[in-house]
Amino acid sequence: MKKELKIYLASPRGFCAGVKRAIEIVENSINKFGAPVYVRHEIVHNKQVVEELKEKGAIFIDELSDVKDVSRPVIFSAHGVPKSVPQEAKSKNLSFVDATCPLVSKVHRESEQLNKNGYKILLIGHKNHPEVIGTMGQLPKGSIKLIETKEDVKNLKIDDFKKPLAYITQTTLSVDDTAEIIKELKNKFPKIKGPIKEDICYATTNRQSAVKKIASKCDIFFVVGSRNSSNSVRLVEVAKKAGCNNSQLMHSEKEIPYNEINSSETIGISSGASAPEKLVKTLLDNIKKNRKVSVEEVVVAEEKVVFKLPKELN
Repeated sequence: MKKELKIYLASPRGFCAGVKRAIEIVENSINKFGAPVYVRHEIVHNKQVVEELKEKGAIFIDELSDVKDVSRPVIFSAHGVPKSVPQEAKSKNLSFVDATCPLVSKVHRESEQLNKNGYKILLIGHKNHPEVIGTMGQLPKGSIKLIETKEDVKNLKIDDFKKPLAYITQTTLSVDDTAEIIKELKNKFPKIKGPIKEDICYATTNRQSAVKKIASKCDIFFVVGSRNSSNSVRLVEVAKKAGCNNSQLMHSEKEIPYNEINSSETIGISSGASAPEKLVKTLLDNIKKNRKVSVEEVVVAEEKVVFKLPKELN
């Protein structure tokens, strides 16, 4: 008889307030304006969420030029958009609802204020991520320089910066990796200005803290989430760094590795901020078919944050 499998469930996990709000914006827009509604880019980075919203009447597009019926509203994704996108929507007489997460909008406002106050801005983030594209697009080209690694900081030349320096960050980064980059920046530019309240959001921080608390006890760590979900990919990295080398992203195409589970005594499970809880439940149910399990939820924080819907939907 196989030994009982111990499962640690990280908490908080799954949907954050910004993701819940973005999904509600699409659903409420369909209820208020009727189907279809257009959504520019994936509303959040999760395949199942996108498929379910398609079934309800959302049409996902890459750019505003893909809108076939200009009488229908367009929703901008939770990751935020460059300033040029709402400008283009207005020029095409499109009605739009902005589902940008309020914590991303906070970073946008910071960048505008810093620029207005004469700072050269460094953005710590991942190239080509929609949030980074949106933040860099708040200001004229060249106003913000992207920093991805400590190596990028080393390559910065002090003489290149005639203006005072400030940094902002993407909201879904690794807390520890970002702290190392910021340390490097402060060593090189002691007068660099940072945000009053850090830009990495509460949900990213909490999910990473929960993973850190349990990863070292686990033979395998599963993070339920999509491959293009920055915060889910970061959770896998965090679990590895915290002591579980066999940390895996459980995305929609990935088979459950039953052989590895069967040879394990302890596994950990978390999920990215855009992953529905039912995907975690499905994973648990499938594991339970093969093994007797005991589940312990490890809670590091209680999340009570709720964001209001935009005025267009009131």
